[in-house]
Amino acid sequence: MKKRERKNNSGQKREALVESLRLPKDICMGAMKVTMTGSREAWIENYRGILEYTEELILLQGKTCQVCFEGTCLSIDYYTNEDMKISGCINCVRYL
Repeated sequence: MKKRERKNNSGQKREALVESLRLPKDICMGAMKVTMTGSREAWIENYRGILEYTEELILLQGKTCQVCFEGTCLSIDYYTNEDMKISGCINCVRYL
């Protein structure tokens, strides 16, 4: 088996175990947790870093993917090593 296939297979097994035990994925798998209040605010937990930051686009790196917030007047109200709050007019959230 190729290295990528083995990694993907072990990731699927781990996810199945987490689901069967009903454990929170954001803690056990290191997944980003995005909570939105309408289209004006977003709280993000478990992000790894800020890749791009403009008034129209905020791109965040997670453990396994990137999340892109697109809109107008976007700003990061606060951030720590674990969470952040984005506000503005959020038009689109894309997982890359």
